[in-house]
Amino acid sequence: MDPRQVKTAADARAIVEGRNLTHVKVGVFDVDGILRGKYMARDKFFSALDKGFGFCDVVLGWDSNDQLYDSVKLTGWHTAYPDATVRVLPETCRAVPFEGDMLLFLGEFVGKAEECCPRGVLRRVIKRAADMGFAVNASAEFEFFVFDETPHSVREKGYRNLKNITPGYFGYSTLRSSVHAEFYHELMKLGRDMDFPLEGLHTETGPGVLEAAIEYCEAVAAADRAALFKTFCKVIAERRGWMATFMAKWSRDLPGQSGHLHVSLNDKKGKSAFYDEKGAHHMSETMRWFVGGQQKLMPELLAMIACTVNSYTRLIPGFWAPTDATWGFENRTCALRVIGGSPKSQRVEYRIAAADINPYIALACAIGSGLWGIENKIEPDAAIAGNAYEKKFPKNRALPQTLFEAAERLEASKPARALFGDAFVEHYAATRKWEEREFRKAITDWELARYFEII
Repeated sequence: MDPRQVKTAADARAIVEGRNLTHVKVGVFDVDGILRGKYMARDKFFSALDKGFGFCDVVLGWDSNDQLYDSVKLTGWHTAYPDATVRVLPETCRAVPFEGDMLLFLGEFVGKAEECCPRGVLRRVIKRAADMGFAVNASAEFEFFVFDETPHSVREKGYRNLKNITPGYFGYSTLRSSVHAEFYHELMKLGRDMDFPLEGLHTETGPGVLEAAIEYCEAVAAADRAALFKTFCKVIAERRGWMATFMAKWSRDLPGQSGHLHVSLNDKKGKSAFYDEKGAHHMSETMRWFVGGQQKLMPELLAMIACTVNSYTRLIPGFWAPTDATWGFENRTCALRVIGGSPKSQRVEYRIAAADINPYIALACAIGSGLWGIENKIEPDAAIAGNAYEKKFPKNRALPQTLFEAAERLEASKPARALFGDAFVEHYAATRKWEEREFRKAITDWELARYFEII
């Protein structure tokens, strides 16, 4: 049986038995978009298909460095970190090509933990869309730098003087992609085998930087694809002695790394809800309101997109990253880029996102704010023509400049609470404030160079 044919618990049992597996891989994505999982014995897995399985809820109670949050209600020392139930999702079955016949299944938290589960948050947003009569398609594209380094070597070097797999600036280079063809082909094959197919893969502008565009599909599945791509791109890089980073900006001297999201809506008849042949830029009324909602809520939901301290080093003028909540038609200097053409291609690109996003939370934000715009018939500003960086915008379009400010804006947002639930907003905002507090403990190279002798 092809893993893509697995839809039910019975199918999952059949494919595991057919491959004569003693164990399978299971995993859940945490608040930072990190896949946390384990190998599970076959009999236990079969039981989990019916009843779920217990997973220590600390994975929702610690950061990307396994440090425990000190201010979340869901879990902590006050709850003694019990198990939370995870449901297995048979339809997420994937083969893991470099592990023989091994299979991977994703899960998501249920019960109280479901309120804060990233995949659960997105699933609730998609249900909201369905209740409004819409089906949502989405895709992600990521830029990522690749280094001729290992997890040991980068630490030994103190993350300085790292060697990229290629030097200099050479976007869309056939030369570079041909020289490293084995890696490109391995990544494209992995995408086919693990169901995150790539519709494009090329070098970007910068040393050792690539861009991969994942084929679009239904939005929750698109988030699965994006999260798995990030995880297993790193896996195959490290298996060949390299490293890939999805930081928003790893060097002050180079452009940041985008994680742009593409979103479109279809109506109950399967036709584009965004396309109107007679509308300006072929935008339907529904699309205008969708973009209007995204634009209006972007400043108060930014923490769901710009989710790390590092995210905010990218959001500066002149580095292909937006700095205000703006939109334009085919305008890459704006935070929201409306892409026109045919009914099939009509969509909005959420360009504020960087490669460090949690795809579930970022898509929940991009889609949820658009749905809110439809519900409230929010009209967007006039489309920006020309360079958005050179224009001045009202204060209500300005984006938060730090993660802490963004987290406070999210926590105070009534639309966020209505869209994503009080429990998620409070939990997620607390995790982002923690992230910034951890950063404030750091003594950076910039501070040492600036103050050590002179002050």
